[in-house]
Amino acid sequence: MRLPSRLVVTTRNLQRLLGREIRQGMRVVEIGFAPGKQLAYVAKTYGAIVTGVDYSVSGVEIAKNLFSVLGLSGDLLCEDVFDMSIPMGTFDFVYSVGVIEHFDDPRELVSKHIELLKPDGVCLILVPNYRGIYGTLQRYLDPDNLEIHNLNIMTCDAMKKLALSSLSGNVEVTRIDPSQVSWHAKLPGWAAKSVRLALNLFGVIQPVDVEFLCPWIALRITRAKYMGCGAPP
Repeated sequence: MRLPSRLVVTTRNLQRLLGREIRQGMRVVEIGFAPGKQLAYVAKTYGAIVTGVDYSVSGVEIAKNLFSVLGLSGDLLCEDVFDMSIPMGTFDFVYSVGVIEHFDDPRELVSKHIELLKPDGVCLILVPNYRGIYGTLQRYLDPDNLEIHNLNIMTCDAMKKLALSSLSGNVEVTRIDPSQVSWHAKLPGWAAKSVRLALNLFGVIQPVDVEFLCPWIALRITRAKYMGCGAPP
């Protein structure tokens, strides 16, 4: 029942990216937001007016409890993203983290992100980068988990095609992220925890960003025009 810790490299990677886009008073919606930690951070740190949409009953209840404990307000909805009660075209910023790659054809879901935006609003869609080292490790440690991800969209070119058209974008680099791999699937509990802690520490203090260690691919789209795809710095 607290905000995500800056000592976790996953948090740092995401918050550095969100901090580029969100300003005080913006209307922001996260698709697939449960259990709500990142959305709570957005509300608390940036003073944004937040909405979350997720179909998980238990996940939304956890998020509501979190917001209550932290004294935050937000419109936290347990709804199907394809049948939402919130009006379209009303948000300054829409984002999702690790959602669209669970669909065989995510084009309709990407369209839903865009439909929620005001003119010139921005959406940011992040998927895990399982076409590189993280996918290799996950295929060995937890192939069943990898099977529920659509690996075909995990390139910049594929993500751009989901936006219908695109200007050329830059592939940027970011910190190593041990949370992308299911270490516990084959390692003993103590060993999995040790690996995660060691790699997390390395990610936090990592002196030089390395492209092949980038854990996310990000697609940034504006309501008025389609922008480039890249990995968050």
